[in-house]
Amino acid sequence: MDNIEKAVEKILVDIGEDPSREGLVKTPERVAKAYKELTAGYHMKVEELINDAMFTVKYNEMVVVTNIEFYSLCEHHLLPFFGQAHIAYIPNEKVVGLSKIPRIVEMFARRLQVQEQMTQEIAETIDKTLKPQGVGVVIKGHHMCMSMRGVRKEQAQMTTSALLGVFKKNPATRNEFMHIVTNAMNK
Repeated sequence: MDNIEKAVEKILVDIGEDPSREGLVKTPERVAKAYKELTAGYHMKVEELINDAMFTVKYNEMVVVTNIEFYSLCEHHLLPFFGQAHIAYIPNEKVVGLSKIPRIVEMFARRLQVQEQMTQEIAETIDKTLKPQGVGVVIKGHHMCMSMRGVRKEQAQMTTSALLGVFKKNPATRNEFMHIVTNAMNK
């Protein structure tokens, strides 16, 4: 039995359950498999995700991918948080294959996280990889650590943003991006 399975079995005992009860017999194994999947981002590398899907183009307008669903685990309580990411960049001779942006989101979401950090990591990774004129990331999330326990505010949501390059320096660029994101979030 691996360490995660042993730990889950101990948790079951500590909360007053019987790990040998029919419904719980395979729970430690299932939880270990789930955590392996939920934390797969630790074993991903952006270079492998992007592969050879970067292309030289003559395009210098905003590229926006909205409503990218994500599921992550709060590093403070190991409870889920989930939502949508909205990402834009303005190319500087290079674009990336469309599916690569959601894959970058997935890589960081599949780690123990806080939303603020995840937002910044996504922006910095796109900036470092593509070297665009700028990057904008907005993430809206629902946090079960706030809905299920503690303050118990199930409708509360958190929105974070990271703006780099022209998205930070140019108000018109930032406003255009935020307008697109606002429309996407309201649909």
